[in-house]
Amino acid sequence: MRVEIWTDINCPFCYIGKARFEEALDGFAHKDDVEVVHRSFELDPNAKPGETGLVVPYIAKKYGISEDQAAANEQGLGQQAGALGLPYLTEGRDFGNSFDLHRLLHLAKDKGVQGAMIDALYRGNFAEESSVFGDEETVVRLAVEAGLDEGEVRAMLADPDAYADAVRADEREAAELGANGVPFFVLDRKFGVSGAQPAEVFTQALTQAWADRSPLTVIDSADGGDACGPDGCAVPQA
Repeated sequence: MRVEIWTDINCPFCYIGKARFEEALDGFAHKDDVEVVHRSFELDPNAKPGETGLVVPYIAKKYGISEDQAAANEQGLGQQAGALGLPYLTEGRDFGNSFDLHRLLHLAKDKGVQGAMIDALYRGNFAEESSVFGDEETVVRLAVEAGLDEGEVRAMLADPDAYADAVRADEREAAELGANGVPFFVLDRKFGVSGAQPAEVFTQALTQAWADRSPLTVIDSADGGDACGPDGCAVPQA
């Protein structure tokens, strides 16, 4: 069974939702038969690459609330993260264009370390006093820590076309599936879960999706059809 998760590194609920999903997955009887793939979704695709800003004033302006209220929201998110054992900086975090980070996650998928890469980016954004949006050296360091080759990472970041089509394809699919926010979880392209739901909701979704898997129906003629297999091919009868 495949679970696809549309996320953005800017998104605190993606960070929290991933942990809640993994809590459910850890207790799922068929965990080893579940493939998890992370998909791209930009919360602010119009943000200028390389430019960053502080989260609290940005949230205050975006939602028309005071900076004190925005700061209180960050404290609340920190508490939710802490309940899951996740470190979370409630002050001084920044935000920015995430397109290059999504491209990097596609490179990591090709190299078999996408899970480690998204964890590293979340750590860099939510737990470390660094910037994954405005400091390429931070991104390179995190990528190497996740298991990628430094030279390949730098070459990809220097090539604006590398994996750009893959990111755009993910975003088109999200729109086609009706996802207008993240995190958005899709199980076997049959069931969707929106938001950082409690672990029990993810457990229910995994159980239902597993039970709903349809066995392959084979259509055959009465006398069968000739085929080839590991032991060779059927010999035509004269």
